[in-house]
Amino acid sequence: MTYLGLPGLRPAQDTPLDLTILYRGPLASCDYDCPYCPFAKRRDSPAQLRTDRAALERFAGWAAGQTSDTLSLLFTPWGEGLVRSWYRSALAELSHLPHIRRVAIQTNLSFRTDWLAEADLGTLALWTTYHPGQVTHERFLTKCGELDALGARYSVGVVGEPEHLGAARRLRAELPPEIYLWVNAAEGRSYTDAEAEDWTALDPLFGYSRHPHPSAGLPCRTGESVISVDGDGAVQRCHFVRAPLGNLYDGSYRAALGPRPCPLDVCDCHIGYVHLESLPLYDVFAGGVLERIPAGFSF
Repeated sequence: MTYLGLPGLRPAQDTPLDLTILYRGPLASCDYDCPYCPFAKRRDSPAQLRTDRAALERFAGWAAGQTSDTLSLLFTPWGEGLVRSWYRSALAELSHLPHIRRVAIQTNLSFRTDWLAEADLGTLALWTTYHPGQVTHERFLTKCGELDALGARYSVGVVGEPEHLGAARRLRAELPPEIYLWVNAAEGRSYTDAEAEDWTALDPLFGYSRHPHPSAGLPCRTGESVISVDGDGAVQRCHFVRAPLGNLYDGSYRAALGPRPCPLDVCDCHIGYVHLESLPLYDVFAGGVLERIPAGFSF
């Protein structure tokens, strides 16, 4: 597929933007069956997949046409996107566009990796998650080796469930030392100091995930330089604050961009709190905010 020159693309409007966009279309199917995920082994119908493909291609076409803006794109599908050809094609093509600073996607790494040879790996990056019980250690590590051989930029993470600790330790020991392994606190779980120490030994930044961050009334980049977009083009400030800011495709969102405090009591998801101005995470992850890679990783 080719997005350049698609009919109906709107020209960039008003002042050029430097914008980060989190895109989440209707895709909700996944090839894994993680017990902590509500979308495990969900199957989209052929009609739902066609709808997702059309929405994704529309978004990619819009992004390709915004040549007066600078865009950074993170795809955060509920399901697994990279087993679908349209996600692979979109990421590869978008990675070559000069006004796209970064294009990244959250993925379980179950896909074939040869398509990455068609991408600009200076722009494309992967936020990968290892799910013990869904894939063998050997297979996942082999996939990481394929990424290394291609020169792909990626991080690896695990959910901090107690039963995952041994697998995470083994993975950390066998990954190249320059690959960052992050740990997400399991949803709804409280960690003792001893438990937190175990996870922090693997991810020195685990403390940011361990507790929800107070956010009410605090400044956040979402709604100003970061937005969330769904498959219909509806724009919100982030995935967790659903108040509409307009629509991507008619340009109405642009007038709504501006600084605004967070209306929620707490923010407990990395793709949300990384944008809080009260936290130093833009400095911690400088150059790697979307793919979750700390600057100059050398812990």
